[in-house]
Amino acid sequence: MLDDNSYRNETANVARAGSERGLPLRSSEERVLNPADGTPSSRFLRAELELNAHLRNLKFGEPVCYVYNPLLYAWDTHRCYVETYCQGGQRILFLGMNPGPFGMAQTGVPFGEVRSVVDWLKITGEVGRPDNEHPKRRIMGLGCTQSEVSGARFWGFFRKLCGEPARFFQHCFVHNLCPLIFMSASGKNLTPPDLPPAEREKLLALCDTALCQVVEVLKVSMVIGVGRVAEQRARRALSAASIDVRVEGIMHPSPRNPKANKGWEEIAKAKLIELDVLPLLSNT
Repeated sequence: MLDDNSYRNETANVARAGSERGLPLRSSEERVLNPADGTPSSRFLRAELELNAHLRNLKFGEPVCYVYNPLLYAWDTHRCYVETYCQGGQRILFLGMNPGPFGMAQTGVPFGEVRSVVDWLKITGEVGRPDNEHPKRRIMGLGCTQSEVSGARFWGFFRKLCGEPARFFQHCFVHNLCPLIFMSASGKNLTPPDLPPAEREKLLALCDTALCQVVEVLKVSMVIGVGRVAEQRARRALSAASIDVRVEGIMHPSPRNPKANKGWEEIAKAKLIELDVLPLLSNT
């Protein structure tokens, strides 16, 4: 755990990352450090700031040439998402692995396909730029015109199912295990399993600790990994920490998955019926 001075330093880093790119300093960063009301959103953001501080010390070699952290340059929109939707009493945490280049990397929201984030979730705020950008992977923020298929499928499914975000977030929240996005020299998206084993384990050990903190903050009773890797990692981390939470999984909506391309929504719906989650979310 970081002490208050360390939290204050990390908050300053987040604010500085925005101000250096022309974004205003946010007084809400101080509310994260000293959450007078002790809300789940404040404690959630504090856990993320702590993870940021630890991730700052990691170094990555080949094949990684670029690392973006949306919890720095997209903190404003990420904070909007958390403060709007992270509530008490949510039973279910959907857990992704890490940001996609046209999703959370652009918006600061997990599975954050831009149209879903703007039109359905109604997220607002400013998005800056990472320190070192790949020329083929520029950050355009909420103005990004390229859709992320996984995010469009994920949020589009729940939009159809729930109608309004309030119904979904009454029972659920969505989070990524790792906030970092990795790219090769060519701009190819890399996921944590693509990293060298020693670097991967250092990274995921920190992310596992943060996940355990988040689960305890939210007091969820079920974690649903979106994709097998997220499910397996959550199961391992929570079991090792002796946190009594049910861990399940649904298929990842990635376009690289042939089964997902043939009908991810029906597969996801069948799994949510099996888990007895669908009745909580259906607006019919």
